[in-house]
Amino acid sequence: MNRAAEDTRKGRPEKVWRFGLTGWPLGHSLSPTLHQTALQALALTGDYKLFPIPPERVEQELSTLSTCLRDEILDGLNVTIPYKQAIIPYLDALTEAARAVGAVNTIHREDGRLVGDNTDIGGFSGELGRMETFFNDKTVRKALVLGAGGAARAVVYVLLKAGWDVTVAARRWEQAAALADIIPIHCAGSFSAALLDESIAAMSPDLIVNATPAGMWPQVNATPWPAGVSIPRNAVVYDMIYNPTETCLMRASARARGGLGMLVKQAALSFEIWTGRAAPRAKMLLAVEQQMAGAMESAR
Repeated sequence: MNRAAEDTRKGRPEKVWRFGLTGWPLGHSLSPTLHQTALQALALTGDYKLFPIPPERVEQELSTLSTCLRDEILDGLNVTIPYKQAIIPYLDALTEAARAVGAVNTIHREDGRLVGDNTDIGGFSGELGRMETFFNDKTVRKALVLGAGGAARAVVYVLLKAGWDVTVAARRWEQAAALADIIPIHCAGSFSAALLDESIAAMSPDLIVNATPAGMWPQVNATPWPAGVSIPRNAVVYDMIYNPTETCLMRASARARGGLGMLVKQAALSFEIWTGRAAPRAKMLLAVEQQMAGAMESAR
């Protein structure tokens, strides 16, 4: 018997779940569709709202949202670019995963405390497993990660744990080098930092991961890749962006994947942390695929 049915049987008011997402900007987000689909599929009552925070109001608004969580006005909160690290001072504890990467994308309440977690790790790990066939013949696997923010930290952590040699490229070398603090204990891979400029032309990565917002709606013509530099022919490109479904970076590569699969996986993991229920992943994926298809049709 599910929780809603049990509440009804015992005469208690049905639980109303309140979830949300904060970040900036949020106009591209598919998260409300994902979580509303999950709630409906499991016959749970609730909603999922967007809480966009412009940079000039970040401290005040993050404080307000953390208070809403403590006061049980919200049951769970997702955090996206650019606040996955900025949210940490407002929390009481971090899970092992969040502590390892120094970034939070999921917050839940536990024994009155606010706990930060990171489901990007599980989301990207699942996507890396799906790409395994591309790298079966590689004894040494090399990855180039573009960007050094919260999303990049999860990606780098997963790759290093899996034994990859990872280079992080950012606009400032110091930004990229700072990710060395998340190197997992006993990892088999190596870490290096680089500038995200024409110098990456000399690299020969097997995998390129875009962990920057460059190319995300509405700036769909942007790309993080330096102008005049060719993408290595044999490299697989994984763009964490999911809106649009095909970015400029993806179109420039012979083998590319977008971030929709990771979006669904990390959302499902968040939903399961909050509700204790198995998320209907197939239905969640279908819902956002239909939404994206409808948006593309309307744009024509």
